[in-house]
Amino acid sequence: MAEKVEGILCQKIAYIDLSRGTVDMEVVPLEWHRRFLGARGINMHLISRLTKADTDPLGPDNPLIIGLGLITGLPGFGSGRYNITALSPLTGPSKNRPNIGDANIGGHFGHEMRHTGFDYLVITGQSPKPVYLLITNDHIEIKDASHLWGLDTWETQKVIQREHRDERMRSLCIGPAGENVARMACIITGPKDAAGGSGMGAVMGSKKLKAIAARGSKDLAVAHPDELLRYFQEQQDILMERKWIKALGRLGTPLMLAIAVAGGYGAGDEKTLMGKAKEEAKGVFAENLLPYSLGHSACAGCAVHCRHRYLVAEGPYAGARGEGPEYGALHALGLALRITDPKEVLYLNGLVNKLGLPTQTGIHVAQAIKLYEEGIIDDTMVDRPLKFGDIALYESLLNDIAYRRGIGDILADDKFGYDRLPPEAQKYRLSSIKGAHNVVDWGLTVREFVFGQITSSLPGHVHRSRTGLGVLGLPAEVMQKIYDGHPVSPDKHSFDGKAYMTWWHEILYAVCDAVGCCQFQTVMNSPNAPKYEEYSKLIYLATGLDMPVPYLREVGERIYTQERMLLWRFGFGEREHDRVPQGWIHSREQEEERKKFDGLLDEYYELHGWDATGHPRPETLKRLGLLEMLDG
Repeated sequence: MAEKVEGILCQKIAYIDLSRGTVDMEVVPLEWHRRFLGARGINMHLISRLTKADTDPLGPDNPLIIGLGLITGLPGFGSGRYNITALSPLTGPSKNRPNIGDANIGGHFGHEMRHTGFDYLVITGQSPKPVYLLITNDHIEIKDASHLWGLDTWETQKVIQREHRDERMRSLCIGPAGENVARMACIITGPKDAAGGSGMGAVMGSKKLKAIAARGSKDLAVAHPDELLRYFQEQQDILMERKWIKALGRLGTPLMLAIAVAGGYGAGDEKTLMGKAKEEAKGVFAENLLPYSLGHSACAGCAVHCRHRYLVAEGPYAGARGEGPEYGALHALGLALRITDPKEVLYLNGLVNKLGLPTQTGIHVAQAIKLYEEGIIDDTMVDRPLKFGDIALYESLLNDIAYRRGIGDILADDKFGYDRLPPEAQKYRLSSIKGAHNVVDWGLTVREFVFGQITSSLPGHVHRSRTGLGVLGLPAEVMQKIYDGHPVSPDKHSFDGKAYMTWWHEILYAVCDAVGCCQFQTVMNSPNAPKYEEYSKLIYLATGLDMPVPYLREVGERIYTQERMLLWRFGFGEREHDRVPQGWIHSREQEEERKKFDGLLDEYYELHGWDATGHPRPETLKRLGLLEMLDG
């Protein structure tokens, strides 16, 4: 296919220095698109160029990068996605030492920003006063946000819309948690879409940046518009017939909780799930959320509509409304807090979204209660007894974390807060992976889940591999066909083929994120979902770039190896950092299993072209055009 890219890929980066109050712009080099596609790929390339090993995650030199996918804003497979990237204040070996931070996010902001003519924002410096960015067609203005400071995320977005008399204006913003630089704070757009898990809200708050508002009306250039629309319609028709997509459209991601409980691989052992017996856990299964659903909503341009819009109409939580909750919230705000009443989970879900906290904050609340039960946190440190089942207490603690009050000030520092507690608290710390607190203990049951998490280039996260196919009970021959003829056991207890499986998903999802598509609409939970072939055609029709499957695989490898080199820069790229945390080991049998996970690393490293220590080989870096990172 002949390429048709002139005038199509003329994407712009805005470099915004909040200390100086300046905005500079440049066009994204076409070579960057060829090497990294967009979003996650180009964001990480920018991070590698703009940071050093000693860059303070909460200092002015840490760049906060908003990067759109290559086709974000165009028809595609959930193509409303984009990445928000910075060095994380959660994952370093100390408060002033960084590691990678990244979040893939949906909603409507990405589409709106693309129509302004900007595709990447690189925000540095620290404003002396609260500000927000107003992005309109080819123009960015730094505006005073004093009147927004102190508002929650929902209020902030509404005030900005009213101020500009435009209900279609979309904003990324922080709530009180980000303003007070709670390390786990997230960035919110809409009622619930969150850039969470890496402390991006804390980075935004450290810069005194309250919000980024976008409203654009520029047309988008497309290489082959008629063919793209036909292809999109064809693929959408196929997609909407998939069982997985139909289930998502009815129940949302909470449907995965019942699957996890039935499979015995939730957070906990096979008899309990986060402290609640399996039968009790059913109280927050997806079907029990339906009575409160007003219907479903979707990210911009997506036909799946996978999130509930909910309202609690009566009872003590009457008036609780919002979107979601997602699967993770049912763990962290439900079962971890011994809650099985869906109304209580819905109430807390809305609260954390307004405060700008990730749903995983519920795990920190649960940890505080456990420390109180053990006598490590005592009555001199809190204003009331800490106990499970007290919803008023949960509400108070979540607010205390967001506003850094009392014990909440310690909890807001995440893993670093343990250094401010009595020494006995250390043995109760959450397990750490590459310097990041990990909130989920899979119990080692699903081998590919565990292996994908411990090797992830995003510390402690599951989003880099999402090997969901392994729990579907697919025949061995089907698994082998999916994985390029490589034998991969369909048994979740087996180690056979799980290194290959993890590597295969890592590379595919690197491409998926960089294109700007939704991982839930690729082969996360359906073997028939879009893969490289579909992305290749989509890229060509949208941009004119001719990227056949082997080329896309190499792009995926380049993105992932670039991230590994960043981990190496920040001190987390050694073999020892790819091990099962000791805190996950509870028996002699599990210690033996841990050795088997270690045994998978040699094959995994070889597939990536890394040496036995986990370092990318020079010849691999040369092949991928990353040799300059050896000097980083």
